[in-house]
Amino acid sequence: MPILPEIAGGHPEMTLWRQRLHAAPELGFELQETAQFVAESLREFGCDVVQVGVGDSGVVRGSADGPLIGLRADMDALPILEDTGLPYASRHGGHMHACGHDGHTAMLLGAARYLCATRRFRGSVVLIFQPAEEIGRGAGAMLRDALLERFPIRQLFGLHNLPGLAEGVLFCRDGPVMAATADITIRIGGRGGHGGSPHLCTDQILVAAHVLIALQGIIARNIPALRACL
Repeated sequence: MPILPEIAGGHPEMTLWRQRLHAAPELGFELQETAQFVAESLREFGCDVVQVGVGDSGVVRGSADGPLIGLRADMDALPILEDTGLPYASRHGGHMHACGHDGHTAMLLGAARYLCATRRFRGSVVLIFQPAEEIGRGAGAMLRDALLERFPIRQLFGLHNLPGLAEGVLFCRDGPVMAATADITIRIGGRGGHGGSPHLCTDQILVAAHVLIALQGIIARNIPALRACL
């Protein structure tokens, strides 16, 4: 799909934003440097409202009354040691933007700058920069911090990079697109024992291994590979 000239013209600067974010990855809710950069950028672009706290949000008002739309990106990195040798590689030992959230943040900042500069739309746009996506707690924290009460958004849009997709192609579909994580706890009880007399105990480790293999097979052997299973 064609890229708007105003967006294409800002490509070199957006690349520098991503590289700056990539070099300074932060985890979970500990996003002081990242959040400061985002908030300062939104103010520089001329956002009508810049809200900081649990995540950062900016509001851009259009040319007339209309709906309130949300655009969302995530900001946090992963606890991974980077060994790429890139000139902008992580300078925070053991932290790395290995999932592309540096790119997501840079993309939403690019959208923010374009919207602030042009305002060729009706209504308002809420730009939502979410923390702690990798640990599954950021969205809930922003909701508990009254995000939707402050900004009664009618529709909310987010995206994620997809390695292997051709450059310039956007992919969407009805329903789930990518995988998600969820935590479950399974308690296995039994009689303990000694490794020298395994026949006298339950051997819960062996039971847990069988449970793990069986759980994987429930999905893999019953649901087509290209079908979402919720």
